[in-house]
Amino acid sequence: MQRITKLKVRLFNLSILLFVMMLGISCAPQRSAPSQQSQDRISPETEASDALWTAAEIATLRSIWIGSLPPLPPDPSNFVGDDPRAASLGQKLYFDTRFSANGEVSCATCHQPDLLFTDGLPRAEAIGTTPRGAPTIVGSAYSPWFFWDGRRDSQWAQALTPLESPIEHGGTRTQYVHVIDEDETYRAEYETIFGPLPDLSDRTRFPEVAGPVEDLEARAAWDAMALEDREAVTRAYVNMGKAIAAYERLVMPGPSRFDRYVQALLEGDEETMQTTLTPDEVAGLRLFIQQGNCIRCHNGPLFTNNGFHNIGVPTTEGLPLDLGRISGVQQVISSEFNCLGSYSDAGPDDCAELRFVKTLGQELPGAFKVPTLRNVAETAPYMHSGQFATLREVLNHYNQAQAGPIGHSELTPLNLSDAELAQLEAFLRSLSGHLATDPEVLAPPQ
Repeated sequence: MQRITKLKVRLFNLSILLFVMMLGISCAPQRSAPSQQSQDRISPETEASDALWTAAEIATLRSIWIGSLPPLPPDPSNFVGDDPRAASLGQKLYFDTRFSANGEVSCATCHQPDLLFTDGLPRAEAIGTTPRGAPTIVGSAYSPWFFWDGRRDSQWAQALTPLESPIEHGGTRTQYVHVIDEDETYRAEYETIFGPLPDLSDRTRFPEVAGPVEDLEARAAWDAMALEDREAVTRAYVNMGKAIAAYERLVMPGPSRFDRYVQALLEGDEETMQTTLTPDEVAGLRLFIQQGNCIRCHNGPLFTNNGFHNIGVPTTEGLPLDLGRISGVQQVISSEFNCLGSYSDAGPDDCAELRFVKTLGQELPGAFKVPTLRNVAETAPYMHSGQFATLREVLNHYNQAQAGPIGHSELTPLNLSDAELAQLEAFLRSLSGHLATDPEVLAPPQ
């Protein structure tokens, strides 16, 4: 009797289990717009990839979708950062070759709009050849650090640095301010925005070529100037940088095929999903956020965490060992143009990045800034000195994770197959798109 009772209980439990399973099948939700976070999986039904996105994966894709890019916050260190008049002046300055020692170099020499504000070279070439490549400025206004080593903490401070570099623009502060003063258009625009320029007519007080630069004659001329005259020139020089930064803040990325895919995913538009990315590109996207762990550093709508990482990039033949962030952080702290300096418009509470910057640590030597991956297929070569000519070379470097020349590389071998590397590269190529910037902004003003 007891055996019969136990058997009945087991049969009853089995019946309940089967009923629950059938209920789960019959009540499974129909596909709906992926913006409804209650669903567990989305299936675009691609023929080859069988791509199923979990709710967590959808959240990740949303986080790197350009639609998640927030409005550009103001730069507290630049009070004219969002002034259209300053941007108009900055556009003129950006393309003007008079702001160089030889009259042949402008900001656009190394940051060319037609090349997505890069120059296509391993190392930038201006007055001379620099030890590093010219990174894009597209979307860079969102970053707290500038240059590969982060040695400046604002766009305007970055813009000023090449102007005095002997191998870039090669000029001096008094030279540049004299150009502004003697050009009627420049002078009128400058004074409308920043107020009157000093009277620079006395060349004994304001030499044609003088500044705190490496050239000994220019440096001696600068040191001989009265302190208040040096201050007046530097203030005008800083305002040039702030105007250039106002212009650069307009240069933003537009949506790519990847972004259209994610938007379709979020809207439940399976047909658009299937016709926007190929199965290989979808597979590469999956590798990007999963096995490849690329999302660790290349995250957010601009595909960068704006941090610094040592990934064991080899040195470039003929160049000295590049210390990267460990050197750059000391330079930004000592810069007269940093966020806490007297030329910044920010208050101390606005400069948290600088106040709490990490200055020591084994992760800093050999670490370089994480670049954006938007339009990455169009901005070769790659790494801080153009060490890799192609995307496949970059992916092979990550796949093998060899030791670097300094410090400790953060990479571990990915052990991806050739087919997987090809899929990952295919996805990266889907990140190309037009700039979300007025075409008139992308050319020298008429």
